[in-house]
Amino acid sequence: MARAFLDLLALIHAAEREPATQTPTGSAPVTRASLQADLANAQARNARLAGRIQQLEKRLSVELREQVWRSSGLGAPADAEERQRTIIRLEQQTVDLKAALEEREAELGAAREVNRQLTRALNQRE
Repeated sequence: MARAFLDLLALIHAAEREPATQTPTGSAPVTRASLQADLANAQARNARLAGRIQQLEKRLSVELREQVWRSSGLGAPADAEERQRTIIRLEQQTVDLKAALEEREAELGAAREVNRQLTRALNQRE
């Protein structure tokens, strides 16, 4: 009985390592590696979005603080003009960096897609 169970377990593990010949929808098979790559991509995207949320929360905090300061009637801080120039410069730098990042992400996405296609082609030949 134990031997039959071990044989069955070995068959299950072997089947896990083998790519499916065809999915129910008739599209290319989904492999463990492709699912892991998709998961890694989703986790990386979540991390980027969490970082972006933190940036936006910080920016909102600054804006609200300045709005309260102005509405209090006490006036603007002494170095407000210098801060504003720095903010404008940093915002432009942020825009430039975001554009460069989006371009790199597009290139990376295209490379990943090519990699998936090559992997599928290799899996189908075996």
